[in-house]
Formats: sequence, structure tokens, C-alpha cells
Amino acid sequence: MKKKIIRDKLILFIPIFGLLAISLLNMYLVGQNQSMYQNYLVKQALWFGLGLGELIIFYIIKPKIVFKYAKYLYFINVLLLILVLFWGKTINGSKAWFDFYFFSFQPSELMKFTLALYLSSFLAKTKKKGMKQEFKVILKALFITLIPSLLVFLEPDTGAIIIYFAILMGMILVYKINFKWYIILIIILIVFIGGFGYLYYFKQDLLIDLIGTSFFYRVDRILTFVNNDSFQLNRALISIGMADFFKGNGGVYIPEAPTDFIVALSISNLGIISFVLMIICFFVLDFYFLVKLFKINNKQYKLFMAGFLAMFIFAQIQNIGMNLGILPIIGLPLPFVSYGGTNTLVYFMFLGVLINLDYKKY
Repeated sequence: MKKKIIRDKLILFIPIFGLLAISLLNMYLVGQNQSMYQNYLVKQALWFGLGLGELIIFYIIKPKIVFKYAKYLYFINVLLLILVLFWGKTINGSKAWFDFYFFSFQPSELMKFTLALYLSSFLAKTKKKGMKQEFKVILKALFITLIPSLLVFLEPDTGAIIIYFAILMGMILVYKINFKWYIILIIILIVFIGGFGYLYYFKQDLLIDLIGTSFFYRVDRILTFVNNDSFQLNRALISIGMADFFKGNGGVYIPEAPTDFIVALSISNLGIISFVLMIICFFVLDFYFLVKLFKINNKQYKLFMAGFLAMFIFAQIQNIGMNLGILPIIGLPLPFVSYGGTNTLVYFMFLGVLINLDYKKY
């Protein structure tokens, strides 16, 4: 039994430490090549250290205690999202950070964790009794997701909003609602996209009045990504094209490389082999969590795992896709690899809870 537990934890932690090693190596190399990033290695190592400590704390705490206070954690986080709109620091056009002397804190990142906790707790306590009851459940779950989404919309932070709805959709799939609701949701989505597309192409002035200039610019950047007119993307594609399999190109300058364009940065520094290793690590982790999802019987924990897995896989696909120029740039970091304090700590929070959800124990 002990051997099985050790093997299970090795399957989880070997790819995670592999991703952390790739991240730290890139932070070191980018600091050598570009002096403006010289502090990234120290800061990233500090975040990883704090994250591991945080993981241990959440592992020691029983999951039922964490979920017991899910509602309160969610509303505290909502309050933080309100406060950051008044006293937050604006970076790259988004007023999303509390800036302290030694570090910055982003409430929209923490909301990924508290939203997953609260949604899973809410859905686990509801009972399905026909289409009418399911409608109420979906409406309430949507309302819980919309509150932080609207607040983050005001910052604005497009990537976080999409992640919130990815968490919701992951849980709805596991919740197993009537198939008719999936058809209805698809129809609503098509109508929404059609209406938004009409305003974007034929009534841009009205759309700008509705969503604001800053958010319109972000949407415009997403919808026109196929033109490859982004300086960031062009630099990223150049750096990838110049790299060999086992050797980089010495580090081509890419704006925001340690965060959004970490894949291109890694290929530029270490060669295509680093990207292959990342893909292998993520594949092992995705498979590990997917297997665990099907083995967990506790409804609440199963929903929480589903929300995390939807968020985790979407972040991988989106970040890698935008680095390769096949998906729009929406500013989503790559889990455990991209530079960032709050994002790193949030993923370690998830890990601390998830490794506690042993399917035999619960």
C-alpha cells in the first residue's frame, strides 16, 4: 500500500518539478541575456518556495474544513475585487493588482480557487428534480460565476473571465444535467456570438459605448489575431523559427516573454526539446488528474476536480496556442512555468487540496 502511495505521488510531482525546473532555468537565462529581467529568477524561486509551503499546509488541513468555509472565502474574494477597482495598481491597461512594498497581489487569480470551492460546494448540495429544478441550479451557478466576471470585466482581464466560465462548464459536465440543457446553452452561445459579431462588424460605435474603449481594444486584438500583426507574436514566431531541436538562438527579445510568451522564450533559450519536455509533463499531469476524477466518488470533490481540470487544460491549450500563433492572445500564463506570484500560489493551493482527495479515503 505504501509503495502504491509513493508511486502515485511520484507520478504527480516528477512532472511538476520538471516544469518548475524549466521555468527557473528560463528565468536565469533571460536574466543573463536581458538585464531588465535580472530579478525574475530570485522572485520566481521565492514564489515556488512559498507555493510548496502552501501546498503542505493545504495538504495537512482536511478537505472538508476547506470546503466548509468556501462561501466565506468566495465573498471575501469578491470584496477584494471591488476594492482593487478603487485602490489597485494599473499594469498594461488593467487595474488588477494590489501593490505592496515587496510584492503585488492579483485578486482575480485567487478567485479561480475560491470560485471552484464555492461552485463545487453549491452544486454538490443541490438535488436534481426535473428540468425546472435544473434550470434554477444552472441559473444560480451562472449568477455565482457572473459576479466576479463582471468585476474583472471592469479591470479588464479577459483571460480570467474565460477561466471562470471554463471552471463552471467543467463542473456542469460532471453534474450531468439533462441533455436538452446542453442544446439550449449552445443555442444561447450561438445567439450571443452572432449578436456580438454583428455589433463588432457593423455597429462598432455602439459596441464601444457598451463595453468601453479598453475592453474593445482587447476584443479587437483577439478577433484580428489571424493577421499576425502583433509585435509580440511576430517576435515569438521568429524566435521559434530560429531555434534548433537541442539548441536555442541565444535569446530573441520578446515583450512579456517570462509571462505570456514563456513557450517561445523557452524554445529560444533551450531549443525545441524544452517544449517537448513541457508537453510530456503536462500530458502526464492531465492524465493523472483525469484518472483521479473518475475514481473519486464524493460529489463535491469530484466537481472541484472537474473545475480544476477544465481550467488547467484550457490554460495549457490557450497559452501554447497563442505562442504558436494559432489562438488569440488573451494573457493567460502557462501553469507552473510562466512567471507570476499569485498565479503560482493559486495552482499550489489547488494541488494541496487535490492530493488530499484520495478516492479510497473519501
